[in-house]
Parts: sequence; C-alpha cells; structure tokens
Amino acid sequence: MEPGSDDFLPPPECPVFEPSWAEFRDPLGYIAKIRPIAEKSGICKIRPPADWQPPFAVEVDNFRFTPRIQRLNELEAQTRVKLNYLDQIAKFWEIQGSSLKIPNVERRILDLYSLSKIVVEEGGYEAICKDRRWARVAQRLNYPPGKNIGSLLRSHYERIVYPYEMYQSGANLVQCNTRPFDNEEKDKEYKPHSIPLRQSVQPSKFNSYGRRAKRLQPDIESYVCRMCSRGDEDDKLLLCDGCDDNYHIFCLLPPLPEIPKGVWRCPKCVMAECKRPPEAFGFEQATREYTLQSFGEMADSFKADYFNMPVHMVPTELVEKEFWRLVNSIEEDVTVEYGADIHSKEFGSGFPVSDSKRHLTPEEEEYATSGWNLNVMPVLEQSVLCHINADISGMKVPWLYVGMVFSAFCWHIEDHWSYSINYLHWGEPKTWYGVPSLAAEHLEEVMKKLTPELFDSQPDLLHQLVTLMNPNTLMSHGVPVVRTNQCAGEFVITFPRAYHSGFNQGYNFAEAVNFCTADWLPAGRQCIEHYRRLRRYCVFSHEELICKMAACPEKLDLNLAAAVHKEMFIMVQEERRLRKALLEKGITEAEREAFELLPDDERQCIKCKTTCFLSALACYDCPDGLVCLSHINDLCKCSSSRQYLRYRYTLDELPAMLHKLKVRAESFDTWANKVRVALEVEDGRKRSLEELRALESEARERRFPNSELLQRLKNCLSEAEACVSRALGLVSGQEAGPHRMTGLQMTLAELQAFLDQMNNLPCAMHQIGDVKGILEQVEAYQAEAREALASLPSSPGLLQSLLERGRQLGVEVPEAQQLQRQVEQAQWLDEVKRTLAPSARRGTLAVMRGLLVAGASVAPSPAVDKAQAELQELLTIAERWEEKAHLCLEARQKHPPATLEAIIHEAENIPVHLPNIQALKEALAKARAWIADVDEIQNGDHYPCLDDLEGLVAVGRDLPVGLEELRQLELQVLTAHSWREKASKTFLKKNSCYTLLEVLCPCADAGSDSTKRSRWMEKELGLYKSDTELLGLSAQDLRDPGSVIVAFKEGEQKEKEGILQLRRTNSTKPSPLASSTTASSATSICVCGQVPAGVGALQCDLCQDWFHGRCVSVPRLLSSPRPSPTPSPLLAWWEWDTKFLCPLCMRSRRPRLETILALLVALQRLPVRLPEGEALQCLTERAISWQGRARQALASEDVTALLGRLAELRQRLQAEPRPEEPPTYPSAPASDPLREGSGKDMPKVQGLLENGDSMTSPEKVAPGEGSGKRDLELLSSLLPRLTGPVLELPEATRAPLEELMLEGDLLEVTLDENQSIWQLLQAGQPPDVERIRTLLELEKAERHGSRARGRALERRRRRKADRGGEGDDPAREELEPKRVRSSGPEAEEAQEEEELEEETGGEGPPPPLPTTDSPSTQENGLEPALGASSGSSGPFPTLTPRLHVPCPQQPPQQQL
Repeated sequence: MEPGSDDFLPPPECPVFEPSWAEFRDPLGYIAKIRPIAEKSGICKIRPPADWQPPFAVEVDNFRFTPRIQRLNELEAQTRVKLNYLDQIAKFWEIQGSSLKIPNVERRILDLYSLSKIVVEEGGYEAICKDRRWARVAQRLNYPPGKNIGSLLRSHYERIVYPYEMYQSGANLVQCNTRPFDNEEKDKEYKPHSIPLRQSVQPSKFNSYGRRAKRLQPDIESYVCRMCSRGDEDDKLLLCDGCDDNYHIFCLLPPLPEIPKGVWRCPKCVMAECKRPPEAFGFEQATREYTLQSFGEMADSFKADYFNMPVHMVPTELVEKEFWRLVNSIEEDVTVEYGADIHSKEFGSGFPVSDSKRHLTPEEEEYATSGWNLNVMPVLEQSVLCHINADISGMKVPWLYVGMVFSAFCWHIEDHWSYSINYLHWGEPKTWYGVPSLAAEHLEEVMKKLTPELFDSQPDLLHQLVTLMNPNTLMSHGVPVVRTNQCAGEFVITFPRAYHSGFNQGYNFAEAVNFCTADWLPAGRQCIEHYRRLRRYCVFSHEELICKMAACPEKLDLNLAAAVHKEMFIMVQEERRLRKALLEKGITEAEREAFELLPDDERQCIKCKTTCFLSALACYDCPDGLVCLSHINDLCKCSSSRQYLRYRYTLDELPAMLHKLKVRAESFDTWANKVRVALEVEDGRKRSLEELRALESEARERRFPNSELLQRLKNCLSEAEACVSRALGLVSGQEAGPHRMTGLQMTLAELQAFLDQMNNLPCAMHQIGDVKGILEQVEAYQAEAREALASLPSSPGLLQSLLERGRQLGVEVPEAQQLQRQVEQAQWLDEVKRTLAPSARRGTLAVMRGLLVAGASVAPSPAVDKAQAELQELLTIAERWEEKAHLCLEARQKHPPATLEAIIHEAENIPVHLPNIQALKEALAKARAWIADVDEIQNGDHYPCLDDLEGLVAVGRDLPVGLEELRQLELQVLTAHSWREKASKTFLKKNSCYTLLEVLCPCADAGSDSTKRSRWMEKELGLYKSDTELLGLSAQDLRDPGSVIVAFKEGEQKEKEGILQLRRTNSTKPSPLASSTTASSATSICVCGQVPAGVGALQCDLCQDWFHGRCVSVPRLLSSPRPSPTPSPLLAWWEWDTKFLCPLCMRSRRPRLETILALLVALQRLPVRLPEGEALQCLTERAISWQGRARQALASEDVTALLGRLAELRQRLQAEPRPEEPPTYPSAPASDPLREGSGKDMPKVQGLLENGDSMTSPEKVAPGEGSGKRDLELLSSLLPRLTGPVLELPEATRAPLEELMLEGDLLEVTLDENQSIWQLLQAGQPPDVERIRTLLELEKAERHGSRARGRALERRRRRKADRGGEGDDPAREELEPKRVRSSGPEAEEAQEEEELEEETGGEGPPPPLPTTDSPSTQENGLEPALGASSGSSGPFPTLTPRLHVPCPQQPPQQQL
C-alpha cells in the first residue's frame, strides 16, 4: 500500500543558484556553467539579483481565459486505476439492476481494487478460502489484527467482487442473488458509490411489476433456451433486455430461484459491457471565462475556506501534505481549476515585449531586451531554436499559467527533450518535483509496473501530462526525486529528459518556454529515435534543423558549430547506410524534393510518424503516403520498380556542408596564430593599427568566442588608440596656445612615461616623432625658467612672458609654478594698495577678508607681511563697530535715538562699508519720521481714529529704536479695544454672525428679503465680513464723525421704508397654517433653507415672514420680564408672552437703555475715536427719541382710558371664582392657596409655576416631571376660554401705536414702553390661539428632550461611579451636559447670558428668561403706565415669585 498523507515525506531539495550581476548578464552561459551540478537533479532553481524586478506587462483588464478542470484524485495514476475499477464494477452491478454500495471496514471505505488485486496475488478466491488466509489478506490491506476482519472481507468479496471477477474470467455465471444490495439491513454498513460523474452507464430504470420472458406473440414457439436448446416451461424462460436471447432460470449457473424484477441482461451482454475499453483520460475545459481579478477572488476564497485561515498564513508544508492526501484518496473528490498553456501571443506576455503595439519606458526597454526575458531566451544567438522560423507555441513562444491552490501539472518531459525555464511573476509559491534524465526510463518502468491498466489503454500516457504518482512511491522503488518551492521572482530550469511535476500553493501567475543549447543536440537526436518507437508526432524536424544550421555555418557560435558538425557527421553516415540499403532493394528512381516547403502532415512517415527531411520513400501508385528510409518495407505492396526516393540533398552535397562546418569550427585556431604573432612581435615587425583592427574585425564577423587572446587584442587596440588620441591632443594643444584647457596638461614625468608607453606597444605609430619634439621643447624652457628664478628680483614683464610661453607648451613644468607664485604676489600687493588708498571707494568686509585669505596663499615677503598687518587691524576695528551696531538692532532693550546717533557718527570715520551701521542709520531715519507722524495725529482737530493708532503702534514696535510715545499709544489702543470688547459682550449674542458695528447701525437693506437672508447666511458661513457696506461709507469716511451721523440718519429712514416693503411682500405669501395653500412663487423660507409648512410654523411680528418653530428661539407663555407686586391672572391672555421676532430681525441681545448709557459714559473718557462709538451714540439718540414719543402716546387721554379699562378687566379676572379641579389631576393639600377659591374648573397650577427651573435643568427634572406635563395640559385646557378682543381700539388710536411698535421693534434696545404698547395692541384684537397652541407644542417637545437628556446624564454618572473614576468634578459633570455636551444652541446662549451678567456687573440687561433671543426679555411696561397695582390678594399668591425667577439654563432649542 502507498503511504498515506500523514506519512508523506518531502523529497530532498534541488540545487539553488544565486548568480552575481556579471554571471547573470549571460543567461545561456550561466546555465551551461551550472549544468554539471544541476542536471544531476533534473531541475534547479535560480534566484536573480535582488534588484532585477521586471514589471508585469500583461494588460490585466483585457486578460480573459478559460481554465481546465482538475479532479485531484483522478490525477494520481494508482488512484485513477482504483477509480476505473470502481467504475467497471459499478457498471457491472448497474447492468444487473443494482447500484454499487461500497462497505466501510474499520471506519474507512474498503479498497475494492486492492482487495481484488491481493486476492489474485494470494492465489485466488478458492485457494484463500481453502487455506483460510483471509486474515493475511486483511494484514496486507493494513487492517489491525484480530476483530475477525478476515471473515468480514471474505463476506464483502463474495458479495461484491467475486461475481464480477467470475464474469471477467469468462465463465457464463450469474450470482443467485443478482441484487446483493437490496436488503436494507445489510446495506447499513455500505456506502453508496459516490462517483456518478465518472460513470458512462446511467442507472437502469426499475420496473415495479414481476417480469416474465418477453414474447412478441403468445403462439410463437421459436423461443428456446440458449443453454439447453429447449423451449418448454416458458413461464421460467428469461428474455435478455440486451440481446433478446432466452434462458431458463434453472439453466443459469448458478440457477435463479425465480424470475427477477426489473431489467436483466444475460452473461454474454454483461461481459460485452464490462470488457469495453475505457476512454482516454484528459482534462475538460471549464465553462466559465475568468479575468485575473475574478479568478484570484475565486482562488483565494477557495483556499481560505478550505483551510479556514487567511491564505498567506497557510504553511507550504501543510498544503503539500494535504495535496498528496487528496490525490491518493478515492473517497474525497476535490475539484480545482488551472489556467494552463495560455498562449502569450494571444494574451500578451508577462514580460515587456518590444513591438509596435505600445511605447516602452526606458526601464521596460531594458527588461524587454534582457536575455532572461522568456520571449528573448529561445532566440538568443547561442540557442538552437533561433534557427527555426516558425513560432512554436510553448517552445519558442512562452505559455502563461494562472494557478490556484492544488492545481497541478503532472509528470512529463518537454517536447524533444528540450530545456525549459519557468518564471513566477507573482503570487504564492509553486511546488516542483524533478527526476534526473538518467532515471527517466526507470520512472517510466515503475509507473507502468504499478499501473499497467492505464498504459494498456494509453501507451503514450506520460506524454499527455495527465498523470501523477506520489514522489514517495517513486522513491520507494528507487527513483531519485528532488523538490523545491518556487517563490515569486524566481526561475526554475528543467534539463533535457528530466521528468518534472508539481502543484501550486495558491493564486499565482507564471510563464514558461523551452530553449535548446549546443549540448542538447545529442539528446534531441535520441528523442527522435524514442518518438519513432512510440510512433509519436514530432514538433519539428530534427534533420531539418541540423541542415539549416549547417547551410550557414558563419552565423553559428563556435561551440554550436562544433556540436552541429558532430551531429551532421553522424546524420550523414546514417543517411549513407540507409540509401545503400535502398539500392540493395533495387530502388533506383529518385527525385529532389524541397521538404521544408511541405506541410508537416504531408511528409510524415506512415509507420513511425516521424517528419522526413533528408529523404523518404514514395510510390507512384500510392501517392497518399510515404515512409522514412528506416521503414522501406512498410510503404506498400507495390513493386520496387514503382517506388522511388525523394531526397533533399545528394550524397555529394552533404560532405560539402560538413566541410564548411569544419572550416567554421577550425577557423578560430588560424586566426589565433596570427594574433599571437602580432602581439608578441615574433617576426620582429610591428603591425600597424590598421592590421590589428582587421584581426579584431575578423573575430567579430566570424563571431569567435570571447577568449583571452581576443581580449588581449582588444586591450592592445584600445591602448594604442588612446596613445594616438593623446599625442594628437598634445600637438593640437600647442597650436591652441593660451586658449587650451588647463585640465588637459600633463606633467613632465607623465610626458616621459607616455613616450615610453608608445615605444613599448606592439604596433607602429608615426605620432611618436611629434611627442619627442614636444619633450625637447619642454626641456629647453625648463633651463631658461631656472635661470630667471635664480636672478630674482627680475622684472615682472619678464616673468609674465616666461609664464605665457610655458602655458603654450601644454606640459606642466615645475619652474612654471614658481613663476606663477611670483606673479601672483605682485598682483596681490597692487590690489591691497588700491583698496587702502584714501581716494578709493569704500570696500566691504567681504573684500577685506578676501584679500587676507588671498594673501595667505601668495609667496611670503616683508612687503606681504606689512600689508597683511594693516588689513588685519582695519578689519578688526570694522568688525567691532559692526558688532556694536548689530547689538543695537537686535537687542531687547532698545536704545534712544541720541545713543544711536552717537554710534553712527563715530563709525563714519572707518574707511569700510558697514551694513549694520547703514541699517542702523535707516532705522533712525524711520524713527524720526514716526515721531513726526505721532505729533501730527495727536495735534489734529479730532481725536485720532483707532485704525490710525493701531497702524502707528505696529510700525513703532518694529523699529529697533526706543520711543517714549509708543507706550502712550499702546495704552490708548488697549483702552479702546477693552471698550469695544465690553460693548460687543453687551450687544452681541454668543457666536453671533454679526459684528458690533453691524448691530449698532440700522439695517439699510431690510426691504429685500432675499438680500437680507442671503447676507445673513453668508455671515453664518463666515463669507461676509464688511462693516462699511452697512452705511455705504468708505474706510476714510468713517474717520469723519459728521459723515457717520448723516449716514446713520439716512440708514434709519431706509430701514423703516425697507421693513414696510418687506412686511407688504411677506403678507402676500401663503400661510403655512392654512388648510389648503395655492402654489406660489413667493413662499417663505426658514433659516434652515426649507419651506415652513403645517403645525409648528411661527410668523415674525416684525417682518411677517414664517419660520419653523424648532429652528428659532421662541417665547414662553406666562413669563414676565420683571417682578410685579401682583400676579397676572391666567386668563389675561394679552399679557402672555407670545411676541416672536425672527433671528433676521432681532440681531442682538437688545440691552436696556441704562446699560447703553454706562457704555457711553466710558466712551467719553476715551481719547480715541471708534466707528462703533459714534454708531452707539446715534443708536442711543434714536432710542431716547423713540422713548419720548412712546411715553407721550401712552400719556394721551384716549390711551390712558384704554389702559384703565384693561386694569379693571385684570382685577375682575383676579377676583373671578375658579372652577374645581378635574378628577384626572391629583388633589392638592387643604392648605394649597390655589384651592382656597371656589375652584369649579381650574386645575392646580402650582407645578406649572414651580417647574420653571426644573424644566431647563435635566438633572432636576425627576421631581417635577409629572407636574410639568400637567402644566402644559392646563394651559391647553384654557385655550377654549380665551375671548377677545377685550378692548376696542379706534383706528385713530391703533395706527400711531402700531407705527410706534414697528419703530420700537427695529431698535436693538430694550425699552419698557415697547412691552406696554405690545400688550395694549394685543388686547385690542382676538387672541392668536394658533400661535399659543404652536408655542405649547414646541414647549412639550423641549420638555421631552430635557427629560431624555437628564436620564442619559444620570446613566452616565452611574457608570462613572461604578468604574470608580477618581478626580471627577461633580459640579463640572453637571455643567457639561448643559454647556459643553449639549447639541443645541440654547445651552450656549444661557452660558452666554451668565458671562454677560458677570462681566457687566449688573449693568447689562435684566436676568435672562428662557428665551434670550425673544422679545419676551423686554420688561413689562404696562404696570408703570397703570400706576399703583391692585393689591396682592389675588387668587394666585404663589404665582408671583415663580413668574419672575430667572431660569439658570434655557431648554435646548434649534440653533439659528
């Protein structure tokens, strides 16, 4: 038995090579170098240098392929034999009318094939039963001893295998029970045959009725038994469903007890079906077409699911063991897909390819021409395949392979036993197994021995690439096997006739191709003989390849020419022998045939299938066939006289081709002798450069190998040419004179060495005479220069002329350097003298330092030392003053102008240009100009503007001069900023989108709703920041107080006209509360950008536009802005706070007039003018003017009478008895003052009033949750009782009041008279029940949100307590939900109000009520107008204190 998967032992590793870059540049040379080691293993692995990484060139989007389907257990030869056997035995029982069920023994299915084979090997069924050797059979099947397994195996053999074996032996027997699997009790230990995809015979359809022999007519007597030849007892006569033969049931061996049911076939039919040979095995193509991405997703998903872990974490050893377990299993049927043998010509290679399809980058071009590119390697100069014209797919043109886990390539050798090379572009590893060529026949013998059944039906099975065998099985039979894991970026080489196989570890992409070198030629010839014996077709003609290379020997590499000559010699000798045999047979007719022009199928031997080229035998009478000369007796039976020879070359032409090859192979020796004589000057004659070049050109043309002798010739040529070029350069340099490049000069010693080098070269050069002449000139100049230097001090003119002559020589003479130093010394001294002259222009410090540095390099002398000392002293003084000026410019302690003037005056006497002194001088000039600007602005007609002061402060701070006036200006600017900040906090809401100046000025564009709204949205987004656009003033106009006042007055008028126009426009818009609204282009748009519709919409009392109640701050009912001595009765609905101004109309906090007056007092003390201050004065005058007109209107006789009637009505409502509390509310205590009246319908309102605080604080909601809900229900219940109007306002009275109300609402100031006029106008019209109901609904929603946040906060606090968090501040935790964590703006606005109250010290607006942005913050101005209150004995004595307690936090509302 084969070893199981757990026993799989990986074979030893194959050799791995890592070439250097030098070795890697010659692919075939390197492979030839490692061949002696690598071919002993059959395969080897090559790791390229680390930085050799070719780009992946396949067009991934267009790459589509259809893979092959592989069933793993059908790949292994022995497993396939077992499965074929199961197919046959299953077919046998299906013909009998039963389905095969395989038994389980010891928890694994019984191997019926091995059982049958062992029984035969042990002598057969009868012998084993006679000797009682079934226990030995169980032992050979690897079952444990004992447990009586032998008897169980015998039972199964008798029941399943024995009837089939009897049929196979030819006995016409059927078993008594032809359905051994119909008994359900016995079937429990059997497993159904689970390979339906492999069965070629479909299961029979059973009939449900009893079956008798079939008869065409009941009176026909011709039906007789095939065994006894009698036709009696026809009720026991069986008719075969296959051949219609008849058998008595008692004549069958053994006899049948009764007529069987269903389909029945006779022994003859059963034998015929079971003896049918199996079809040749091969892979089928999948039906689905994949892209690389879809195949990769499928492959990775399959592997991850199979191993239940990420694909990259599965060990290769685990995949290998599992692969061989599945391959050896007849029970598990795992199917995978393999994209194999994909043509790169059609789909594109993974390597870059140089063609006209697309432009390659330089990097891609490098890899496209590399010898390791699989498109290039087969056609390299040393490769044999480059001499084949056709593009043989898979051999000359690469094939592509897209693999997944377990996809395999079976044992095979390459076509024509060629080399192959495989490159893994990317993906998971590919596992390889290899067998060397010496063991190829041994491997074939082992596979044929172990699976003869497969080779009987397919003799060329190993050439079909469809059969695996476990490497351990081969190794156990003496076959040497090696393995390797090929990772991405690695090559695997297989050598000639080396069997190899393997499988993929996962999703990957590989490319492979064949190549042939000179050493392959003998193997290729042996392969053709092997193919003849197998009668296998050739891919190409080996003879044609040899002859084609022999026809052009000059194009061959020398090694290849020698190998071709050897092969050609053997081929010619064999051809002579074969043609001689043809003559001996009597065939003399012949004709020439250009076989290379014929298709391969027209020149194949009909006997051995080889492709003919040199010669073939044909027949005039049988033109359809021909044979090679090895099978001349197999052509036809025609007479020899009708047969004739078809030949490509005559026997005289072939030796001529051999001679040319020999000349090519031996031409190298002749050339080498000539080169050796030339280089060694053996004949005493130096060759010319032209002669040496001719020898080098001959080597290149004849493509001689790169030998040591050729390298010496090339080196000699290179050296000689370099000498000639250098000599020409010397000569041309002398002609160029002073314009020659100094870098090309050589020293005297180098010139002498160069002349010696030219004399020693083995070639003659006429330039040697020129070099000798230059050397003589240099020696003469040297003597003259020594004489001039010895007579110093010489005149500078003489030294300079000598120096110029030396430069023209083109050679560096040592004396010339000394002359140069003397000339440089004189030039330096002249430069110092010019620099220090009094009349010269002042030099910079850099010039001084440069002169000092240059002086250090000139020849020393007393004059040089003196000049250096003077330069150093001057430089030291200048640097000291420069450092002093630098300290003044950079020092934190700035010096006064007088100090700087003294420093500048002293530095003027130094004859050097000092940058820092110059910078200090410029700073001092700027400081004087700044002081003059300050004096001018301080002595003007008006206080200076803040912008001007800020500009002066910014300039003064940047000056490195101490300025006394700067501190005073900084203090004035700081005071002005402090006042502006205090005013901003007084007026602006937190995070307001308006500036202070915008709020203080009238809104001149109030008449345009779209402009106003768009500008408001721009301010929200931070896109609009211009203050001056409000009043139409430029920045210069704002400096003139008169311009600001005039513009303010004009803005007031425009604002009033604009708001009236806007009210008229908005009044025409459909009301969102109407039951049916008609479509209109002019519709209201809320601040959220949506159209307000339905319940929850509110109309602004100023601009008459509509908004969502949830998007804006809304007033609260029953809230009073300030304390009152008497409570307001609930039914006094005109006193309810229902006034709503939208955020577009109410832009600020609207502080009280007293706060504004305090700001004005502080403004008067400022010595600075601010545009905001003048705008505030205008606003204050406007407010006081309006207040005077309002008080005058309220004090008129008509209005005073109306106010009196309103006060009487209020007193009546206070004295009116109240209905009793409904039963749905809990009863109040007897002491409850709310129940002291008559109380018929009036519910308790204590909770409503006391819940004013808890409503806005989520932490305090719990005690008052129920009362808060009842408060809202109470207010809702009062709505039907509201009546009005309670006053009749004549139009003459109403119109002035409404106009005053309009102007008061435009003011960004809170005035008591505004509230008084509002209540009076409310009393003169019916109550707005819809608005009250909307406000109630909004308040309910706010209360619900507050309770939810309170509960969430409580849970969060409990979790913190459970975690035992230390250092948490409880007060901070309570504040966070209100101030920091709240998502709505109300928490922020409440915090804003608290900050304002703290900073203004009580001078700001009154304590904020629940909605700080609403007009409800305005103080109730009705009571001052009414005079004395009506007493404190009202029906709601507890109402008053709670109505006027400010809420510390307002409930969350929608942010504007």
